[in-house]
Amino acid sequence: MNNRQKDLIHMLLTETRPHLVIRDIALHFGCSEKTIRNDLDEIDRYLTQSSNARLVRKPGLGVTLDISKSDKAAIAIELRNSAKHKDQETEEERLIAVAYQLLMETKPVTIQELADKHYISKTVIKKDLDTLREWLDKRDLTVVSKQKVGVLIEGMERDKRAALSRLSQLTGEAGQSFIKDRFAPHELDMVTRELKQLELDAQLAFTDEAFDNLLIHTLLMVRRTKLQQPISFSEQEKIFVRGKQEFRWTGTFIRKLERLFAVRFPEDEAAYLTAHILGGKIRSKARIETADPGAASTTDTAEARGMAETLVRKMSALTWVDFSKDEVLMEGLRIHLYSTINRLSYGLPVSNPMLQDIKKMYPYMFDIVIDATRELSTGYPFAFPEEEAAYLTLHFQAAVERLSQPAEDRKRIVTVCHMGVGMSHILRSKLERKFPELQVLDSVRVADLPGYLSHHSVEFIISTVPLEHVTHPSITVSPLLEPGEVQKIANFIGKLDQESGQAEHAGSILSLYTQPSLVFPRLAIGHRFELIELMANELAKQGYVETNYAHQALLRERISSTTIGGGIAIPHGDPKLIRTSRIAVATLQEPLEWQEEKVSVVFMLALAPQEQEMTKKLFQRLSLLSEQPSTVERLVKAQTPEELLSCL
Repeated sequence: MNNRQKDLIHMLLTETRPHLVIRDIALHFGCSEKTIRNDLDEIDRYLTQSSNARLVRKPGLGVTLDISKSDKAAIAIELRNSAKHKDQETEEERLIAVAYQLLMETKPVTIQELADKHYISKTVIKKDLDTLREWLDKRDLTVVSKQKVGVLIEGMERDKRAALSRLSQLTGEAGQSFIKDRFAPHELDMVTRELKQLELDAQLAFTDEAFDNLLIHTLLMVRRTKLQQPISFSEQEKIFVRGKQEFRWTGTFIRKLERLFAVRFPEDEAAYLTAHILGGKIRSKARIETADPGAASTTDTAEARGMAETLVRKMSALTWVDFSKDEVLMEGLRIHLYSTINRLSYGLPVSNPMLQDIKKMYPYMFDIVIDATRELSTGYPFAFPEEEAAYLTLHFQAAVERLSQPAEDRKRIVTVCHMGVGMSHILRSKLERKFPELQVLDSVRVADLPGYLSHHSVEFIISTVPLEHVTHPSITVSPLLEPGEVQKIANFIGKLDQESGQAEHAGSILSLYTQPSLVFPRLAIGHRFELIELMANELAKQGYVETNYAHQALLRERISSTTIGGGIAIPHGDPKLIRTSRIAVATLQEPLEWQEEKVSVVFMLALAPQEQEMTKKLFQRLSLLSEQPSTVERLVKAQTPEELLSCL
C-alpha cells in the first residue's frame, strides 16, 4: 500500500465516529472521491489477507471497520513499524500538519487523535500546541482546549485563511508547498490556468510571489466553501469593491471555478478575492497606466501617486537626500504603493521573507522608513507594518546608491563567463542590479582577458571559472549568481575597500560618541524594555538627551524590533530629543530575548539629525560587526568599560 492508504487505515483505526463519509476523507487527503474508493478496495484486500477484519461500506452513511481489539492492535503495530522505515516526519512537518488540520477542522480534535495520527506521544502534541498558541495569538486566533471534547481554533474565518496562507512563516518555505500538496495535481493545474487567463484578460502582470499567494488563496477558498466555512465581508466593503473593474474580472474568474469544482461561491467570496487581486503586487506599470479613465481605480492610482510624493518628501527631509530627482524611484513607489494601499485597506496579510535580512543589511534606511511611514499612515485606516517598511527600504536604498554613485565614481570591473553571450548578459544584469556601485565594462572570454586588461583600466574581475596567472583581484561565482554569492561579493568588495584605506573601522567612529561612563558590561536584565529604559535614562542623566527620550525609544521598539543580527540590537529614540550625539553600550551576562532573536550586545544610539553621513557609516559598520561573532564574543566577555571599548 502507498502512504495515503496506510494513513487511511490509521484514520479508520483511530476514528471515534461510527462512520466516515467518503467526501470528507477525500477533502482530508486532497484528492478525488474516486481515488478514495480505489484506496478502500486496496485496503479491503489487505485486511482480507492479513486479518479477520472487514471494511464495511453502508450507502448513505459511509465506511467503518468491523475489527477485533487484537486485530486492531496488530495492524497498529505493523503500521507503526512501517512508518519507522519510511522517511521520518520532521518536527517542522508535524507542526505545520497539526496547524493545518486544526485550522481546517470544523469540530474539535482530541490530543489523542493528533498523537495517534503522527505516531508520537500526547506530551509532544501538547508542546506543539503551545508553539501554535503563541503564533496564532498574533493573528487574532485562539487555541481552545476543552476537556473530554478536544482542541479547536476559534476566530474569524478571514483570520483562519490568513493563517493558512501564511503557514510558511511558522516553519519556513515548506508551508506553501504543504498547502499545494493538499490538492490534487489537476486542481492545481486548473486554478493556475484560470489565474493566468485572468492576468491575460485583465492585462495584469503579477509578481511571482503575488501569483503564488493568489493561487493559495483561491485553493483555500474552494476547500473552505466546500466545508461550508464562508468568508464574511462587510456590506460597506462590498459596496466599495463592487465599484472596481477588478470585481468584474473576478466575477468571470469565479464563475469558471464554479463549473470546474461544482461549487457555488457567495458574493462575499468574490468580494474578498477581488481585494486580494487589488492587493496583489504587479511587476510593471502597464496595469496602472491602462486603467479605465472612468473607473474607480483611477482614484486609486492618484492616491498611490500622492502617497508616493508625500513619502519622497518625508524621506528627503529625514535623510537630506533629494529623492525627487530619481524618476525610477517615483515610478517604482507608485506601482508598489498602488498594491499596498489596497492590501492594507482590506486588512490582507503582508509577508516579507526578507524582513530580517533587510533590517540587518540596511538598518539605517529601514529605521528612517519606519519613521516616515508612521507619519504617512495618518489619515488612513491602517498602519504600515514592518514587513511593508522593509519593501520600501529596498526602493529607497537603491535610489541612494543611484544618486550617490555617479558613473565616474563606480568601480570599473570586467566579467569572465564561460557559458556564452546569453548567460553573460544575465550575470551582468544581476551584478548591476545587486551592486549599483559597479560598472561592468564588458564580458570577455578567458583567452581574451590578458589582452583586454592591457588596454583597459579595471579594478577587479568577477569570473565564472577560476583564473590563473592574473594579477588583478578576482572572485569566482556561478553564472546564475546564487544568493549566498551576493554576500560573498559584498565581502570581497569590502575587503578591497579596507585594503585601499576607503573603509573606516567601527571603533574609530564609536570612539567619537561614547565614553566609559556610558558603557555597561555584563548586565543582568530580565527584559529588553527594562534595558532600553536604563540606558536611555543614563543618557538623559548625563545631559545628552531629553528626559522623554526613553519613552520614545520604547515606542520605537514596539513598532519594530531593532535587532540587526549577530546578537546585536541598536535601540534609539526621537532624534529631536537629542542635545549632543552619544552612544551607550551594554553587554549581557545571559542573552536576552529580543522578539525574533537573542541579543548579547546593545548599542543605545542618540545621534543628532545633522550628522547624517556619520550615522550612515556607523550603521554600516555595526552591520559588519554583526557578522563577526568572534568580536561579539570578546565584547561579551569584557569585564570593564575600558576593556570593552578596547575590543572595538
